[in-house]
Amino acid sequence: MHDSGHNLKEKRVILGLSGGVDSAVAAILLQSEGADVHALHMTNWEDDDGYCTAADDLQDARIICEQLGIPLHHVNFAREYRAQVFDNFLEEYRAGRTPNPDVLCNREIKFGVFRDYAKRLGGDFIATGHYARTRQVNGETILQKAKDLTKDQSYFLHAVSADALAETIFPLGEMLKGDVRAIARDHALEVHNKKDSTGICFIGERPFREFLSTYLPVNPGPIRTPEGKMVGEHDGLMYYTLGQRQGLGIGGRQDSGDEPWFVAAKDLGSNTLIVVQGDHPLRYSISLQASQVSWINDEPRELVDGGTMRCAAKIRYRQPDQGCSVTVDGDGRLAVSFDEPQAAVAPGQFAVFYAGERCLGGAVIDSATSASEALLKTG
Repeated sequence: MHDSGHNLKEKRVILGLSGGVDSAVAAILLQSEGADVHALHMTNWEDDDGYCTAADDLQDARIICEQLGIPLHHVNFAREYRAQVFDNFLEEYRAGRTPNPDVLCNREIKFGVFRDYAKRLGGDFIATGHYARTRQVNGETILQKAKDLTKDQSYFLHAVSADALAETIFPLGEMLKGDVRAIARDHALEVHNKKDSTGICFIGERPFREFLSTYLPVNPGPIRTPEGKMVGEHDGLMYYTLGQRQGLGIGGRQDSGDEPWFVAAKDLGSNTLIVVQGDHPLRYSISLQASQVSWINDEPRELVDGGTMRCAAKIRYRQPDQGCSVTVDGDGRLAVSFDEPQAAVAPGQFAVFYAGERCLGGAVIDSATSASEALLKTG
């Protein structure tokens, strides 16, 4: 099932059970290895506006546990989530950046307060339904991509410590998603065809703008080209992501041809959204700078010695690995130079580094250098 080398016979494993198909099948696989499985269902967000599926998920978790004969514990981490994940999310949007709360949620909640709570329940290990693998190499626990690369979630796990990973089982690491659904069906689990949850857990299916505007003031401003020509008005910089194409409301201008418009930059000082058309060089970056670095194991040796590390990186989830060279500056920030120009490098998102199957760690993108910086400076 998994390749972490743990013998689970009669070991107590505290499984994070969301009420979805992945964690349900993780429970079945753990049971088949003889583990004493306890489920722990977390409520991380409390909401009364009907968009939050927390109550339904808890109900699904109850049904799964009854069917499998597993004790269910329920814990509310909403206060910790707000302080350790959500406040950062709002702060990043205020600063004009695009955060990824799933990474913080893993580090702070699922492999932080959850792990502490699991110890109180007498857990020898924790387990989750993530698609990822751990392996022991020379006495160290390393993180690897899942067998099912279309589902691999190592990107979101890159900030989890090796200590936490050493106590974690990922039962689905060697599984393909189709096989996971088949196991759920064979065990007559009602959730076998439940839709995968997508997007950010606390926003659910609701319109993103409506959600954000309840927390942050809306501040409309001009949409301009790099040359300074005004082509429209934006609703607030926080609502736009670099590389975004839909929802700009500036299509079909007489003076600018048919090519689609893309968000190329945000100028916070003047509250201006800068857009370009088509395959414009401003959409592409040849390098980026990143900080708040977290390596899963020790810092790679090449970087300790002040050299350059050759590896691959993803600047967003599901992106194919991109070849790059990494160096560290005097302040401990990373400079990442890509072999190929990268579209839509968004500050606030994570650059995550890989050596083949192995996830090394990652860092928060601060800024990117486009192949045509000069254009903005003269614009």
